[in-house]
Parts: sequence; structure tokens; C-alpha cells
Amino acid sequence: MNQLPALPAENYRVFLLVRRGVPLLGAALLLALAAFEPVGRGWYLLGAVALLAEVRPTFMRGKSFMQLRTPILRWDGVWAKALRPLARWFRAEDAWILSFCGWNNHRVRQAFGQRKAVRALVLLPHCIQLARCKADVLTDLGKCYECGLCSVGDLLPLQLQRGWDTRITNRSHKAYREARDYRPDLIVAVSCSDRLLKGLTRLPEVPSYVLPLELNHGMCVDTTFSVPHLLAAMELLVEPKARTGDERVVPLQREGIA
Repeated sequence: MNQLPALPAENYRVFLLVRRGVPLLGAALLLALAAFEPVGRGWYLLGAVALLAEVRPTFMRGKSFMQLRTPILRWDGVWAKALRPLARWFRAEDAWILSFCGWNNHRVRQAFGQRKAVRALVLLPHCIQLARCKADVLTDLGKCYECGLCSVGDLLPLQLQRGWDTRITNRSHKAYREARDYRPDLIVAVSCSDRLLKGLTRLPEVPSYVLPLELNHGMCVDTTFSVPHLLAAMELLVEPKARTGDERVVPLQREGIA
């Protein structure tokens, strides 16, 4: 029996520490002021209550989180964007964004742990295709040459065998349009950290599990990603599609990439 690959580590502790820690620290200071400063005590207590309410959504899980997910993610996104310049100043911008993404993934995984998604959409960026490749994978993933030089060829057999609904796009707005037209109950998206942050905050109404690109050659050129991590996400979060006939589907082999 083949062992299922594991999901990537959800390194969300930095984002969660800030997201909870700042309001809790502020609430503690206001409560201390209320205890020792009679003048303005009511305002201090009101401010402390407001800050404690600010923290409450971070403790929501499962069904309660899913019911309020859109406003929760929008507000978490405000935190991520507001502190992004500070993270950039400390040269930790990517780490900060990926920590926010990890927190999102952690909660989405919990929400779909018992009730898997039925209608899932895989969104991938065009830059995973080899830059000099002429295969028109934007219109049909099956046109991949299967040369083994980029991640598209690794993905194709899985897409064919498991019947994933997959889109490769070269513009963010096209990906958003694809998602809104398809109306999935879960998106599994791969992109660079900047686009992941943008996507999560632009489409908060659709639960999304996100995976980062590996920028071995810089932004938007011959990028790669972990296909095993994508497989793990789909297997653990999405109900498998019923197959009819022979499931041993393999892509056509083509020669060359020119």
C-alpha cells in the first residue's frame, strides 16, 4: 500500500503570535490603567473589551469558522498587509506572508478534516511551464509534451488519473474569474507569496489551501513547486471523483519541447 505524502508544515506561529499577542497586550495594558487610574476607567474597560473581541475570531474552528470565514479572512488580511512593510524592513517579508498563509491553511485543513470538499479547483501559474516550451497548456493541460523538464509534466498524469479540475493561468484576474465562474467549495492554489496573499484577500468567500512556488530562477521564470504536496492536499481535503472504466489513464507521449 502506497503511503500518502504529507502536507507541508504550516508555519503560522509568527503570524498568530502577532495576531493574538498585540491585542492581548493592549487589553492587558488598558485593564492595568483601569485598575490604577479612576479617571477614564470606563473608556479603558471599553477598549480592553474591544481588543479581547478582536482576538476571539482566532479561536474559532470548524463549522463556526467556516460560517464567518469571509469577514475573518478579510480582517486577518488587513493584519498581514498592514505589517508587511515592517516585515520587509526586517527582510522577512516572504516569511511573514507565508506565516499568514500557513495560518489560513491550518484552519482550512481543520474545517475540511471531517467533511471533504466535493467540488475543488486547482489553480496554477503559467510560470511553472518551461519558458522556452511551446506547448499550449493554457488552453489544454493535455497538450503538455511530457518532456520531464518542468512541473507541468509531473502534474499531468495525476490530473488525468484523478480527474482534477485544473486551470493554468498567466494573469491573476483570470484565475479569479475562473474561480468565480467555476464556483468551487475549495480552491487549491499554487503561486508566489505575493500572489497567494493577494488571492486569499481577493477571494475570501472561497476556502483556499495554498502552496508556495520555488523561485529557483527568479520571479515568473521556470518556477517549480512540490507536486507531492499538491497530491497530499487533494487526497486529504477533497473527495475522490468516481471513475468509470479503466482508471489507468496515461498521457500521450510527445517528443521535444520546441
